[in-house]
Formats: sequence, structure tokens, C-alpha cells
Amino acid sequence: MKISKKSDYALRVLMTLVEHYGQEPISIRELAKRNAVPKRFLEHIMLDLKSQGWVASLPGKSGGYVLSKRPDEIRMGQVVRYFDGLLAPINCVSVNQYEACSQEASCRFRRVFLDARNETARLMDNTSLSAAFRGEPVRHQEVFDELLMGGAGI
Repeated sequence: MKISKKSDYALRVLMTLVEHYGQEPISIRELAKRNAVPKRFLEHIMLDLKSQGWVASLPGKSGGYVLSKRPDEIRMGQVVRYFDGLLAPINCVSVNQYEACSQEASCRFRRVFLDARNETARLMDNTSLSAAFRGEPVRHQEVFDELLMGGAGI
């Protein structure tokens, strides 16, 4: 599974809003700067987040954006599905974007992708923004763990 820039940027901004939950609104300029997101692109993302009821905008000189739901009410799976449409790694195991494959009846590796889809969905749907925020940032060493690096492309 690889998420889009929109999902990535939306999750970055939502984490910033979780960090400041219950505090003053944060301007779009500040959100863009803190999260290294192009402001014009972020404006569209914020409209999408607002349309889903996840954020609210407050007008005025000290206005900006705040979460409109509690951080434990928004799931990572909801956000990624909204922006990317699916969590499945290939279309023959997707519910929303299913495409039949001529090899379905005999395919042996499809099971692995189905299991990956199910585990990814379970993890993303059970992880609220508040739970993700409480987690520790991933260390460089974890990404390049020798036990996982047997092949390229991870």
C-alpha cells in the first residue's frame, strides 16, 4: 500500500491539529509551514477535511483551523479511504475498486495480498488520530532493519 500525497499531507495536518486540540486555531499558512505542504495544495485538502466534518475553520485575524471532532473519533482508515479510495494493494482484492483477473481461480499469491489488505484495514480502522499521536516517531534504524532488508523495494 502506498498512500497519495493528499493522504500524507492530510494526516500531517491532522496530527498538528491533534497536538493543538482544545487550543487556539492554527492558520493555514502556519499549517503549511509546519508540515512542509504547499499552501495552495493545502487549501484544497482543508476544504476536503472540512467537508468531512473533521476540521472547522474560524474566520478573523486570529482565525484558522481546529479539529471539529475529538481526535479519538477520527480513524486513520477513514482519512486514507476518503483521499485514496482504497487500502487494498491490488484491485482483485479490493471491495470498492474490484477488477476481475483471469487468474483468480488458481492464483496462489492473491491470498497474501488479501491478508495484507485485511491487516492494513484492521490496523488503520482501529487507529484513531489520538492513538497515532501518542505513538513514538519511527526511528531511521527501524526502517532499515537488517532482518527486513533482504530485498529492495520495501
